[in-house]
Amino acid sequence: MDFSFSEEQQEIAALARQILSAKATHERMRALESSGEPRFDRELWHDLAVAGLAGIAVPESHGGGGLGFLELSLIIEEVGRTAAPVPLLESAVMGALPIAAFASDQQKRDILPRVAAGDCILTAALVEAERDPHDPAVKAKRGSGGWTLHGTKICVPAGQIADLILVPAHAGAGGVAVFLVERGAAGLHQEELSTTSGQPETRLVLDGVVVADDRVLGDPAHGRTIVDWIVERTTAAQCALAAGVCAEALRLTAEFTKTREQFGVAIATFQAVGHRAADAYIDTEAVRLTARQACWRIANELPAAEEVAIAKFWAAWGGQRVVHAAQHLHGGIGVDKDYPLHRYFLYAKQLELTLGGATHQLLRLGKMIAA
Repeated sequence: MDFSFSEEQQEIAALARQILSAKATHERMRALESSGEPRFDRELWHDLAVAGLAGIAVPESHGGGGLGFLELSLIIEEVGRTAAPVPLLESAVMGALPIAAFASDQQKRDILPRVAAGDCILTAALVEAERDPHDPAVKAKRGSGGWTLHGTKICVPAGQIADLILVPAHAGAGGVAVFLVERGAAGLHQEELSTTSGQPETRLVLDGVVVADDRVLGDPAHGRTIVDWIVERTTAAQCALAAGVCAEALRLTAEFTKTREQFGVAIATFQAVGHRAADAYIDTEAVRLTARQACWRIANELPAAEEVAIAKFWAAWGGQRVVHAAQHLHGGIGVDKDYPLHRYFLYAKQLELTLGGATHQLLRLGKMIAA
């Protein structure tokens, strides 16, 4: 069997790496992070849109590339490799994909061309305070003018910069619906949150936000199915992001240990250093391979629950092993903000916190096996 990517897929990944590497430099990100503004590079986002990468999975009929989730995951892996300050995962995976899959024709015409052009950033409010995403705290009440939403969401990624937010809410009779909420909607309030990696997130408060009937995503009776669909793809994409983060942390470590000398020789020649680096390499490959397997199955519309759970474990557990090994082998320079490694350490930690710790993933896998 041939497990290699097609020529087109390789070219897409190479193009993404070229654009991101040229713009998401350490110096540029240092300046952005010290500006006090949300961690978002609008110029880089524009470049990705012009290259067709921001809308790579948007149907061609709506101005996109018409490709699938696997191609999108390869670009997201490159985002992780550069720690680029762009909301590709949020806008493409959490927003554009479910709209392309479940929205009405009119909703697609209104939203997707702007997403492909980079003019509209999307996200989804999936995280609940001590609740399951399938049991949202936000309540939606039907009225003559549409729906009225009350409640709170936490940790909304790219909340400060998103133009449209997908908000799951209880819609009566035990059902769940997903609503398309504009950033400037009356009654919508956002509180900026401090995050481990500096990624922009907000606490979302909906105080009587009115949403018209034509701003409901799909059939309100099948809202839980839509939430499941989004969560599975978002999780797999986060694992692809973790693969890129680990790959770059490992590369930085390899370069450092080849040039850092002790006792007149490069520390890469020390047996203990070699063992630690080899373990980090194996972990990085495990993170990458499990993430790609999960993304491939999703892209081919195959059951992927177990593969996503396995990828989550490796992204959480293996990712932490990689960046801790990288910090260890770098010594004091690894925590210096004038050196880029700290960015990957913090990114990996935030991904672990977002995905859930390794123990949580093993317990879930155990339940799947038992079932």
